[in-house]
Amino acid sequence: MAAQQTLILVKPDGVARGLVGEVLARIERKGLRIEALEMRTLERTVAEEHYAEHTDKPFFGELVDFITGGPLVAMCVSGDDAIAGMRTLMGATNPIEATPGSIRGDFATLIGENIVHGSDSPESAHRELGLFFPGRF
Repeated sequence: MAAQQTLILVKPDGVARGLVGEVLARIERKGLRIEALEMRTLERTVAEEHYAEHTDKPFFGELVDFITGGPLVAMCVSGDDAIAGMRTLMGATNPIEATPGSIRGDFATLIGENIVHGSDSPESAHRELGLFFPGRF
């Protein structure tokens, strides 16, 4: 097992539904550590850079509008195999496919509003943490 850091977001739908505490509790119960935590409304330029891989997709504008449409909670989560551990804890991107007991399986109803985001690789984690916590990780 390798110690890793990953970016985790509780998206605006999760914040609006009062699920921040639930997400934090699940992360801590998993044995992972929260290294940094910040609530803010994301700037459009950061959102566009964060989702740059989707620029040419038809849902890009809606995705950026959604993630900038209200406060979110950004955090750096660390621990042994944190990326894979968090991806399992979050569940499949499509809530219909997400395993019961996962965050998305228990709380999400729409693929576009699925409560949480997590980095999908060490490279993505490094890039995303740099966007959300410049100069800290």
